[in-house]
This record gives sequence, structure tokens and C-alpha cells, in this order.
Amino acid sequence: MNHDELSYPFEERGLQFGDGVYEVIRVYNGQYYLMSEHINRLYRSAAAIKLQVPFEKEELWRKLDELLEMNKVTGSAKLYLQITRGSAPRDHIFPVGVKSNMYAYVMDHERNIKALKEGIKTITVNDVRWENCYIKSLNLLPNVLAKQEAHENGCGEAILHRNGTVTECSSSNVYAIFDGQVYTHPASKNILHGCVRMKVQSICEEKGIPFVEKAFTIEEMWKADELFISSSLNEVTPVIEVDQKKIQDGKPGKVTQLLQKAYEEDAGISDNASIFQMN
Repeated sequence: MNHDELSYPFEERGLQFGDGVYEVIRVYNGQYYLMSEHINRLYRSAAAIKLQVPFEKEELWRKLDELLEMNKVTGSAKLYLQITRGSAPRDHIFPVGVKSNMYAYVMDHERNIKALKEGIKTITVNDVRWENCYIKSLNLLPNVLAKQEAHENGCGEAILHRNGTVTECSSSNVYAIFDGQVYTHPASKNILHGCVRMKVQSICEEKGIPFVEKAFTIEEMWKADELFISSSLNEVTPVIEVDQKKIQDGKPGKVTQLLQKAYEEDAGISDNASIFQMN
């Protein structure tokens, strides 16, 4: 079916209230990456807002596999999946006897090799989101506004903070490296527990790199040895500048590059799409 032929119910709680949850899942070489982590987080988010997922995990996974096959995906892509509380007359109270709505689509998405190799510039923005950011809900207006502010300032991401303490970014987790140790905000309700964040932690443990779940301030971040962000679409992307201040020499650091290489190997993309290949 053509995108122009798709339609959504007139009264839909996802549209009217942001009453739903979602996931963005990376696809490499025609295969989902970190699928278990994403599926498990989807169900955790749904449970946190008392939303019924219309399928058991195994059936949902099978349907998403079928979606890849239907679209003949063989390369680099992304999947977007959304579940809402359903269609019913607008009322703040949960509707009774209404089935949840779910839709998903997959589309090509190439890796941002330039950003991965050279790093990105960022700005800091006050974190005005709600207290349950661990839920991957549809309520993303503060994230959208922060990302737009970054874009208008020629930056690739907005680093969020609460009273000067860094939490995460508008659409990624953020890490600072001090003396060979990777620091990031604890996995509390104030941040999204990123699937790539979990993989970064696992890689650090495998490589003997201390992974410290301890928040840092903006001032400490400016003085970091290295800085990077992570998400399904950003992978492990170096940050070379914050608020027009360079991080050290303004180039991706060695620990970040080590994590990038390990990520590529784990995702199975180191042979044909490595950012470390010679030009």
C-alpha cells in the first residue's frame, strides 16, 4: 500500500493525547539489531502506562520479521513501531472495551559516516521533560524543541541538563570519559534506558573499561577527555564541541573509537561498512 493511501482513525488517543509508546529499531544487512532489548523495553514502557500490547512478544517479533521480508530489506534500514491505547471518543479516562492500535513501517536508513568519523557539535538545553523519561512514550514535544534549537544553532544534538546536571540528549544518551573511565547518568526514571546504552556498557565490561553510572555537570563535561552519544541511529557518535567549546583538541578520542569499532563488530557491519576502512 502506498503511504498516501494510509489513514488513521479520526479520534485516536495517540494523536489526541500522545497516549502510546514506540520503538525505533536498527536494521543492518537486512537483520534487526538489539531486537530483544527493544522488544523488552517496548513491553516495559507499555506496562508503565497500563497499555495492553496486542501481541505476545514472540508473535510480535514474527510479524516484524515478516515486515522486513515484505519490504525486501537487505541493507541498512530502520523500523518504527507505535502502539496507542486505541480509537475512542475523546476523554481523559481510559476507554473501556477498546483495542489498542499498532502500526509499524520500515525504511532505508544509511549510517551517518561523516558524523561517526568526525564527530558532532552540540549545545546544552534545560531539561523540562516529565519525571518518567524511562518510558518511551509518544510525548516528545520538549525533545523536539530541544533538537530544533540545536539544529538552528548548527549542531547535531542538544544535551539536556537539570540545574546544571547532565541527564541525556534530545534523542540519545550521553557519556563523558575521564581518565579512561566512561561516565553516564544512572539508569533512573529521568533518562531513557537506551538499548545501545546497554550495549555500550556490555562492551566496556568486555574491554575492561570502567563504566561508571554517575551524573556529571556541564562544567565537568566541558573538561572531559572525550565525549560521545549513543542511540540506535547515532550508534556511538563522538561529540567534539559543546556550547562552542571544543572538547580537548576537537577530535574523536581513542576510547570512543575503540567503542565504535567494537560496536561495528558486534553489529556485523565491520567488514562492509566500517568507518575505519581506508578511503
